[in-house]
Amino acid sequence: VLDGALDAVPGQFVMVWLPGVDEKPFSLADANPVTLTIAAVGPFSSVLHGLAVGECVWVRGPLGKGYRLPEQPGLALLIGGGYGVAPLHFLAKRLLHTGRPVSMIIGARTAGQLLLVRSIAELGIHLWLATEDGSAGLRGLATDAIKPAIGEAPGGRPAMVYACGPTGMLQAVADRCASLGLTAQLSWEAHMRCGIGLCGSCEVGNGWLTCLDGPVFPFDPSNI
Repeated sequence: VLDGALDAVPGQFVMVWLPGVDEKPFSLADANPVTLTIAAVGPFSSVLHGLAVGECVWVRGPLGKGYRLPEQPGLALLIGGGYGVAPLHFLAKRLLHTGRPVSMIIGARTAGQLLLVRSIAELGIHLWLATEDGSAGLRGLATDAIKPAIGEAPGGRPAMVYACGPTGMLQAVADRCASLGLTAQLSWEAHMRCGIGLCGSCEVGNGWLTCLDGPVFPFDPSNI
């Protein structure tokens, strides 16, 4: 949690720089104050974890295109896998602020890898958990919880599905939304270096740049 705020929308990201170490992209878990959810999985993130309260990091952003609020009223179904839960926490608070009903699916390999469950539950969101080993919630993938979540959701059929997580999960979400006729917004992960569309390192299909054209891309089954 950093001092200061950014004028940002959920789904946007920032580049975090430590001089002499590196610069890496991170999704915003909140914008006021700037909040990032970072696991110590490599040299850069391990150095970040070693910083003491009051030390400085440099933040560049917000960058990219974030999630758009649905034009139609109705339930928003959020699906987060792994570290993809972080920007959806920000989105959930923004949706609730507009008075929209929100349900959420959080998936991970094990119960110990489920992120932000308590914080999201405290928002009053109808929540489903899925773990691959069955240690918490439904045994299976996050996408396996979509049909049960829709069937049991207090807000009925979703007006919009929002998802963030690994590529395989997002592809599965797109397939499931296509079969159910649901419109979705998917936040894709990609290796980024500049964050502003210059280096081309985050190019995805059709020549899109994840940092500039995304990371959130719309998915409409009617266009397939």
